Amino acid sequence: MTHLARPDIRRPGAIDAGWLTAVLQGAGVDAVVKGFTADGVGTGQIGDSVRFELDYARAGLDAPASLVGKFPSPNSESRETGVKLGNYLREVRFYQQLAPKALIHTPRCYFTDVDEQTSEFVLIMEDLAPAEQGDQLKGVTVEQARLVVVEAAKLHASHWADDGLETLPWVSNTKAAPPSVVTNEMVAALWAGFKDRYGPRLAPHWVEAGEWLSSHYAAIGSRHDGPRCLTHNDYRPDNMMFASERGGYPVTVLDWQSFAYGAGATDVAYFLAGALPPEVRRAHEPAFLTLYHQTLADLGVSGYRMDDLKRHYAQGGYLLFLTAFFASMIVTQTERGDRMFMRMLGSAADHMADHNAFDLT
Repeated sequence: MTHLARPDIRRPGAIDAGWLTAVLQGAGVDAVVKGFTADGVGTGQIGDSVRFELDYARAGLDAPASLVGKFPSPNSESRETGVKLGNYLREVRFYQQLAPKALIHTPRCYFTDVDEQTSEFVLIMEDLAPAEQGDQLKGVTVEQARLVVVEAAKLHASHWADDGLETLPWVSNTKAAPPSVVTNEMVAALWAGFKDRYGPRLAPHWVEAGEWLSSHYAAIGSRHDGPRCLTHNDYRPDNMMFASERGGYPVTVLDWQSFAYGAGATDVAYFLAGALPPEVRRAHEPAFLTLYHQTLADLGVSGYRMDDLKRHYAQGGYLLFLTAFFASMIVTQTERGDRMFMRMLGSAADHMADHNAFDLT
């Protein structure tokens, strides 16, 4: 098999059969693409995802029937957000450098590249069908939640207390990372705008939570007092693929645009609070935390006490609440997005209240 030149960075409309052939051959696949169809997939707010159904002139046994590509959002507002927050660069670097050792199940990456000057990028991955994308609005079953909690522990154990991450500027919250573009003033302004836009839809205790959180943002950001690890930071059903009745891997985690060196328990709280009805979360929370803690131990993490996990988990609802109002104000507004952000905000407020997260002492 003769490998073609390394593919360049392209938007979906510029992709042709020769480019897809170069992607596959560069990944060691014996294939020549002669044609394809392309259709949009997913519900991403910042990235644009496309499924390519492939027609081959020649196909080895490992040639995939289809691929999924991820590209910058075609919407200027959402694309500007992805660039400003470093999301595009971060996701490419994850697949290039961290995914092979992250333990968590992620899609096979056939090709990815980014232009650091312009933030133009391309990410070509395996198509995980017949697995199906999760839905924040529908939530997950208790059994699916168990699988996701185990995957979180795998991710966190892979880089537990790994100060080697501190040297990577594209990992958020490291010593090498540039100062965050998110300031106290920005958080306060976005919360004020969120209240103006959605006021009639906000329950009183949601507003109380937002007032407290937006005025204590600086203190919250420096509150974590335990070990840090590689965290996803947007760990929710929309960013996961679950096995369907037709098959697929049990759960695969996508959208590595927001990961950080942070508190692992935040991912657990972010997911459980956002993906389960409050009464279901409350009923199963002790078992989920025990499962997470035991999985960490099974993977070699030692010295992390359950009391510390519970305290860190109690603080984990902050990020879900912040993401809900922050993201809603900086990406293109959609009807589904509005419903999703309302669900996230309310669930986070309930989680914070349940765990007395308003006490900073």
